[in-house]
This record gives sequence, C-alpha cells and structure tokens, in this order.
Amino acid sequence: MTDKIRIKDIAERAGVSVGTVDRVLHERPNVSKSAREKVEKALKEMDYKPNMYASALAYNRSYTFHMLIPKHDSEAYWEEIEEGAKKAMEARRDFHINVVIHYYERFNDENFIAQYQAIMNEAPDGVVIVPSTLELTRQFTDILHEQSIPFIMLDSYMPDLKPLSFYGQDSFASGYFAAKALMMIASKEREIMLMKQTKNGRVTSKQQDNREVGFRHYMHDHYPNVKILELDLPVEGSKKQYAVMLEKFFVQHPQLHHCITLGSKAHIIGDFLLKTNRRNVQVMGYDMVHKNAECLRQGSISFLIAQHAYQQGYSCIDALFQAIVLKHKVNPVNYMPIELLMKENVEFYRRTQL
Repeated sequence: MTDKIRIKDIAERAGVSVGTVDRVLHERPNVSKSAREKVEKALKEMDYKPNMYASALAYNRSYTFHMLIPKHDSEAYWEEIEEGAKKAMEARRDFHINVVIHYYERFNDENFIAQYQAIMNEAPDGVVIVPSTLELTRQFTDILHEQSIPFIMLDSYMPDLKPLSFYGQDSFASGYFAAKALMMIASKEREIMLMKQTKNGRVTSKQQDNREVGFRHYMHDHYPNVKILELDLPVEGSKKQYAVMLEKFFVQHPQLHHCITLGSKAHIIGDFLLKTNRRNVQVMGYDMVHKNAECLRQGSISFLIAQHAYQQGYSCIDALFQAIVLKHKVNPVNYMPIELLMKENVEFYRRTQL
C-alpha cells in the first residue's frame, strides 16, 4: 500500500540516500541526473503515489487567493458567491487559505484596471475573475499567464483566455431553456415583456447577453410571431423611478400577461405587482436571492432559474486549492445545473449543498 511506503524503503531500492529521495520528492535542487533517474525508477516500480494532502499540511505555508467581482447590492447574486468563497476558505483553514475579495465598477474600465493592479501588487497565489470585456480582461490574464499565476473564470466563460477552470451556467443553453419554459404557459400570447437593467444601453454582464441570444434563438425558431417588448430600467434607478416606468408600461400594454428578465432583479417587477395588486401577470427571472424568493412565495414571481451562486463561489476557491496546494488536476469547464423553481418546490432548494 502507498501509505506504508517509507522514504527509507525508496532510498534502499534506488541505492541512494534518504536525503536524495526527499529532494526528488519535493522537487528541490542539488540532485544529480543519475540519482534522480534512480529514484524515479524506484518510485515507478513501487507504484508510489505521494499523499499530497499530508505533504501540504507539513509545509505549513499560507496561500492567498484573490477574487475580482462586480460591486453589488446586499442580497444580490454576488453576495452568495462571496458566502460560498468564504465557506471554502473556512473549510481549508488547516492549510492557511486566505481569500481577499476586490470589487470593480461595471462599465468603468479604469476601475477594473486599478483593481487588478491592486491584486497583482499583493502577489496572489491564485485568482478568481468575473470578466469585464474580453479585451480588458485579456490585459489582466496576460499578466497572470506571464507570472504563471493560475486563474479561474466565474460567471462568463472566455476560453480564448485559457483559464485553469470555469464555473457558471452555459448561458446560451440557459436562455434557450428559459424561453422554452416560459412559452409552455405563454404559447397563446401575442406579446411578452423582456425587462433589462442597462447603463448606456448595455446590460450588466456578458452572461446576460449570451442568455438573450439563446432566448431569442428559441423564440425566432418556435414563436416568430410573438412580439418581444423590451423595458430598459436604469441600473442606478430608484424604486420610485422603476414604479413609474412599470406603471406606464403596463398601461400601454394592458393585454400583457408574461414577463421575463434574464438577470437577478425579477423582484423589481414582483414588488411592483404586489403593491399594485396585479394578479394576472406571470414573471420569470433568475437566482434564488432573498428578495426574489420572497416574491416567489407570495406569488408575484412564478418561476426562478437557479444557478447555484453559493456553490460557484465555493467551487472556485476549492479548485484553486486542489490545483495549487494539492497539485491535483481540475476540470477545465464546470457548468452549473439549470433548475426551475416555483412556489411549490422552492423550500426544497438547497443553495449550500455541494
């Protein structure tokens, strides 16, 4: 058995000193080519597999992983990402893992650059990145590649940047799924509302862009005559401003009964429907954040698509731990489940299950 193989046993088989075996196992210098070959041959013959877990503990060094994510409101999708990351840090406390979270402003290139420069100044052992634009994110990842610092992409997948791993939903498939699920109950409708939160005409993430591509692809192929009415709400708008815009929209479209948003703020519509006592409107949105869940329980949101934000945060940190500390291979692409939640099954959803 591997756990019974001692360094002394390897040394005897290879005909070298115990110190030489130790230097080979820990990839230290000052080992001759012939001695290294003898040790490696003995390891292969004895089918030796090092206990990386015990070895990492023995080193007793610390590791700091940095996360770069968008600034966000309380109880938002990103907050669950943070909770998952912190839980992973606590679970690996024996290995002295530390997680530092940095926040960048959406649509602010200078701020994104400032934040990643701050990360590099801290000499990170590994990084988790929620991408900005491809060009801007590439600036950061090129530096990481140059310095051989592993990084994981979260939320939006950019394979050209060659991350160690990715965690998030297949955005196109998710949007396609959302359209299909929505039209199972809205197949006889002539129009549906697509609510977006935008700044200068742009939605807040590449992920939402990709979801919309999948959504429209399904609608084009299966319901080309259904009109998609867009409602753009400003990202930095107030509840009062949203209420005025929603009231105007529903007055202009009295026959509208189905709404969808491809982001995590379905509760904006849900809260409005509760306050105005509109009960003939179905809403579909994303993410099991608290405000959405409350609207789901009260019936102003009919469906939520969950993407396990907590699990994503946990898994990103754990993947860095596995790769950097334990030297294990990690899966390069990890798509989260696409789950449809309703009032009847929301209580069975377990965001902390890993």
